Amino acid sequence: MLDNKEFLVEKILKNYSGIYDKPTAERLSQLKRDKILHPVIYVSMGTCGMIAGAGKTKTAVEQYLEKNKVDAEIVVVGCLGLCAAEPLLDVQLPGKTRISFQLATEDKVDDLLNSVFHHHLSPDNLLGQHKNPLLEDWPNIRYIDEIPFFLHQQRIILRNSGIISPYLIDDYLAHGGYKSLYKTVLNYTADKVCEIVDTSELRGRGGGGFPTARKWMVALGTGSDHKYLICNADESDPGAFMNRGIIEGDPHRVIEGIAIAAYAIGAKNAFIHVRSEYSQSLSILELAVKTAKSYGFLGENIFGSGFNLTIHIRQSAGAFVCGEETALIASLEGRRGVPQSKPPYPAEKGLFGNPTIVNNIETLANIPAILENGPIWFKSIGTKESRGTKIFSIAGKAEQTGFIEIAMGIPISKIVNEIAGGVKNGKKLKAVQLGGPSGVCISVKDLDTPIGYESLQAIGSSLGLGGLIILDEDTCMVNLSRYFIEFLQKESCGKCIPCREGTKRMLQILDEVTRRPREESSHETLERFKGVMELETLAEVIRDTSLCGLGQNAPNPVLSSLKWFREEYEDHIFDRKCNAGVCHDLRTFVIDADVCNGCNICQKKCPEHAIIGSIKLPHFIIEARCTGCGICFDSCKFNAIYFK
Repeated sequence: MLDNKEFLVEKILKNYSGIYDKPTAERLSQLKRDKILHPVIYVSMGTCGMIAGAGKTKTAVEQYLEKNKVDAEIVVVGCLGLCAAEPLLDVQLPGKTRISFQLATEDKVDDLLNSVFHHHLSPDNLLGQHKNPLLEDWPNIRYIDEIPFFLHQQRIILRNSGIISPYLIDDYLAHGGYKSLYKTVLNYTADKVCEIVDTSELRGRGGGGFPTARKWMVALGTGSDHKYLICNADESDPGAFMNRGIIEGDPHRVIEGIAIAAYAIGAKNAFIHVRSEYSQSLSILELAVKTAKSYGFLGENIFGSGFNLTIHIRQSAGAFVCGEETALIASLEGRRGVPQSKPPYPAEKGLFGNPTIVNNIETLANIPAILENGPIWFKSIGTKESRGTKIFSIAGKAEQTGFIEIAMGIPISKIVNEIAGGVKNGKKLKAVQLGGPSGVCISVKDLDTPIGYESLQAIGSSLGLGGLIILDEDTCMVNLSRYFIEFLQKESCGKCIPCREGTKRMLQILDEVTRRPREESSHETLERFKGVMELETLAEVIRDTSLCGLGQNAPNPVLSSLKWFREEYEDHIFDRKCNAGVCHDLRTFVIDADVCNGCNICQKKCPEHAIIGSIKLPHFIIEARCTGCGICFDSCKFNAIYFK
């Protein structure tokens, strides 16, 4: 909505105090949709919402408005973070607070909208209402921030996610966007910006936790005609989706953070590295960069300050190893993504041989808030060692899945039991996998550990990118370790022998552990046991001798699961048994003769012809032939088959 451009720049960006004259306050209230003349309907259409059917929900809303001749505005927003409740549908009537409905599939749209327009809300699918002191509350409806999932969060980066439209720059501006950039380039020198960020004690959110400003100062102090800033938004961890949520919810916050960081190090070019599979994130970013440039927030002579910046978007092939900054730089240069020895560090010699800063997207998204509120404000959040907030994605067997933003220092148990709502279906919690495929399994006894860099290191873990997977009692820790090692082995760049060959050997050992040996000679049995006995030693060698973080952290899933769940490994190795029933090759199926009625269905479907028996008489499974595929178990309608 470019017609608002002059008003926004002149009236909002130049006013740091936030106190406006009456006409400006009313105009700003309209832009923020505090004061509306017609109903506004918000449809959450992030990737998770689209998968849940938000596209069909939006179509159903359009059809309802046309059929009932309702004059209303439809606003597409990103995910609020509560992915388990998608698709979300919010409705705001003039003078009333915004009301939110969960699981609002297309078949429910008519009833939900009728209930709002007739002021008779049905409790079905009702999530809550958004707090706004300028508007009238709906009676007896809880606020969104009172829901357990949101109650313990402190949303700084995510404060606009699910609230504003990622497609409308005016929405971001109306909520204070680009004020920090405006204030920075017109009032601070580059070294002053570095000093502010240094005082805030912001540390990198990409896993390593290196002080952000320290890297910036090195790049700023290195003489060069060309300097570069790289925003790494390529999250390749299985189960992680925080970066995607940030982009799809509030892309201009990322752009503003990039612009401030580029100004601080003296860069005129910045790159956003996004994985190619994130098609929606890419289209949102491309539009955001285009509109930001049209408003004068990017390009030549920004705000008349003499600062020039061009942002380039580059698609990633999704290589996990490119999370390492030198491998990422190599990929951007068109070379194979392989880590390089350091020093020199990228801050001194990086992209095309010039000083380069690589920051994670979450790190950069913190920058506008630090410049807006000051470093002391940021330091007041979190702990002494770990300042600010951290975004996590919650996946696995959680009651409530999604992405959250919590203050550093909150114990893991609060995330699991209160924010995530505990384990799904009343199952027992077994462990928490933290830090992605190269992270560690945290046992139940360590759940009171506070979130933080040093506190997690004390129990042998790390923040990683922020993936948090909740594991229940039905999880096989050996099979889970095997899954992560297989992923890491495929993602190894192959440059150094410990990682390339070590992960391959670990995978071979875990393969042997999770399958039943058939026609195995005594020599082969001895070799298998020798490999198993050396698994822990092999993992330690890989950890200590690999070149980059991928290899150094690859053994973590095995080492941590061995530490806390060694008995499961022993069951797999010595008893050839998987108590969770996950490892198919170790499952032994049995037919209960007292229950089996001889229907013959399982016998017909068995691909190995391992089931014998006559019709209307109990059947039996020949264990030597059975491969544990489970087809018989799935096909039996009388619960006569079980595994042990």
